[in-house]
Amino acid sequence: MKAAVIVFPGSNCDRDVAVALQRAIGTPPVMVWHRDTALPDLDLIVVPGGFSYGDYLRAGAMAAHSPIMREVKVRAEAGVAVLGICNGFQVLTEAGMLPGVLMRNVDLKFLCKDVHLKVDNNDTPFTRGYRLGQILRMPIAHNEGSYFADSDTIDRLFDTGRVAFRYCTPQGAINGTGNPNGSQRSIAGILNDRGNVLGLMPHPERLAEPQHGGTDGRAMFKGLVEAFS
Repeated sequence: MKAAVIVFPGSNCDRDVAVALQRAIGTPPVMVWHRDTALPDLDLIVVPGGFSYGDYLRAGAMAAHSPIMREVKVRAEAGVAVLGICNGFQVLTEAGMLPGVLMRNVDLKFLCKDVHLKVDNNDTPFTRGYRLGQILRMPIAHNEGSYFADSDTIDRLFDTGRVAFRYCTPQGAINGTGNPNGSQRSIAGILNDRGNVLGLMPHPERLAEPQHGGTDGRAMFKGLVEAFS
């Protein structure tokens, strides 16, 4: 599998996800600066977490207009897999590659903690390493992580299987107790129409090795390798 990680000024998880990818693939991904305008042949593009452009205007708003994002859109339309993690999810919504927006957390505070997720769709390259309904533990670290879209869009996401992950309690209940940021219907990660673009707020790369305290994120990267091998 050939992968690339986009690097913006303010990215702070680009190296983390590069390490997770290298462990899964066996070779390092290409690190692509945001001002670049071309990409090599790839199976996967990762838009990583961080605070691109210092989150000025809105989180991800400026990064969505970086030169490289034009090529990322073209590749996504051609079927290349694109994974946006945390700030990367925000960038993908601001770029119009995923519907909806990420708003301020419901308590207006930055959240940095482990949360639990339920796998709602495991029939994608990103989620094939998980069981349907599996409960995962992953870290979050965001200020604008509350997913919002109009009711028709939310219904369509659920009706078409485009909700990949939802926040839940450790026992798997979908309710306000397990929803850390106020996301509508506890949405933590969504797919585009084609299923080749995933945005999620939790950080799988931060829980991919036993030394991290868990390995629930590892299956995402291993599953991607299997999907494109």
